[in-house]
Amino acid sequence: MFHLGRMIKAVLPLLVVALALSTVPALSAQLAHPLTNGGFETGGAGTATPAGWSEQGAAGASYTEAGGHSGGFRLSHWSSRAYKVRTYQYLTGLANGSYTLTAWVRSSGGQKAAYLALKDCGGAEQRTDLPVSTSGWIRIVTPVRVTKHRCTISVTSDANAGNWINVDDVSFTRGTSRLSVKGADISSLAKSEAYGGIYRNASGVTGDAVTILRNAGMNYARLKVWVHPADGYNDQAHVLMTAKRVKAAGMKLLVVFHYSDTWADPGVQTKPAAWANHSYSQLKADVFQHTYNVLTALKAQGTAPDMVQVGNEINGGMLWSEGSANNWTQLAGLLNSGYDAVKAVNPSTLVALHLANIGGLGGTRWWFDNAVNHGVWFDAIGLSYYGYWHGSLSDFQTTLDDAASRYGKPVFLAETAYPFRLDSDDALINQIDTTGELVSGYPASVAGQTAWMNTVANIVQAVPNGRGLGVFYWEATWTGVAGNGWDPTNSSSGNGWENQALFGYDDRALASMSWFRDR
Repeated sequence: MFHLGRMIKAVLPLLVVALALSTVPALSAQLAHPLTNGGFETGGAGTATPAGWSEQGAAGASYTEAGGHSGGFRLSHWSSRAYKVRTYQYLTGLANGSYTLTAWVRSSGGQKAAYLALKDCGGAEQRTDLPVSTSGWIRIVTPVRVTKHRCTISVTSDANAGNWINVDDVSFTRGTSRLSVKGADISSLAKSEAYGGIYRNASGVTGDAVTILRNAGMNYARLKVWVHPADGYNDQAHVLMTAKRVKAAGMKLLVVFHYSDTWADPGVQTKPAAWANHSYSQLKADVFQHTYNVLTALKAQGTAPDMVQVGNEINGGMLWSEGSANNWTQLAGLLNSGYDAVKAVNPSTLVALHLANIGGLGGTRWWFDNAVNHGVWFDAIGLSYYGYWHGSLSDFQTTLDDAASRYGKPVFLAETAYPFRLDSDDALINQIDTTGELVSGYPASVAGQTAWMNTVANIVQAVPNGRGLGVFYWEATWTGVAGNGWDPTNSSSGNGWENQALFGYDDRALASMSWFRDR
């Protein structure tokens, strides 16, 4: 649908370039050799070697054709046979410093490898795998530190017959932004350990889950707090205990207030039993006091959170029915009570408002426009995005970018996850347990889980103006431990999420934890 098959015979030139020595003084940015023909417009369709670029590998597998992201043409890799091809461009005379390669891409998936790379820049090669997206364009970024006044940009495919990629609007600019949050929700950990759950590193050595995650590169933990949960976990006392471990490991902390005794999400926002008969005025006081008490206790033990979510996935509001999104005046009052409590304990703590990405761009705009118009205070925006429930990657990027720009706030992916297998490790069927539920191009495997996390992390990193804070993996430690089920009122309830943890059924840390260190 996206390609015109062609076999264009081309002579692969050997490009000889005079490379600047590392002892040469840094040149000004104005003298840098600019990226040539990043939009692939020169030459039009059918150009085997785009102007300014060179090629290596299968003749005819790389070419320009109609259908660009912003202009009339794009670079494509495709062949009716298995192929390897690299389209590249040398940049010389660069001022040393930080740069970012940006490109808009699409891909069929299925390749052995398909990526953008920066090499010969003075350090290790930097790669970004192309996300699988057969329709919508996705912007990806690759940061690099140039130390030798040069860099090579390349687009590489090692593909099976019929696999394709599209690339357009490539730019190489000064400056870079990196994710400050590479975190995970570990709210299930305390209960798991109490019921006998163990955690091992990749070598099989039993250890502390917090330490294993920290050693893998995790730098931020997310913990939920319920008011009076039936099983006694995820309450203030257990949050305090786990927070000590998080801070002792040198990580930052996000605390999520559900304002409920159980799960709060877009489908249910049940008031705590102790608040059930309270008036709206009293509920505002309840929100303030509960938030204040928990945060004061955390601060007193030296584990003040760095960020707080006032509510969890509050698309429809919270503390129903008084705090329904059908009554924005009252919802705003409750949210601001939470905000006031956070700032009363520690003015520097970030306050985030968190939605599930249900409704995409339109739903997110509707909600936050109402929040702004009703005077709701917040410092950051968090979105849950599960690809098997919440639409395409390109739509998620559009929503995230728009939220950052429209409201002028940093944004982060508050929840995401992906299965590394489909079968269950307990008696309860998993929430995602069939191939038909998966995101196309991302198998239920450790490799698929890794690819998913690298993809969504790059989308957050690509948010313009450095407003992408980072990503939290949801329930990295919720393994299949009898007694640690989903229902706090039922000790025999199972866990439908163990196939999406970051520890395998043998309790070992999965290789997919590598996403924590992916830039």
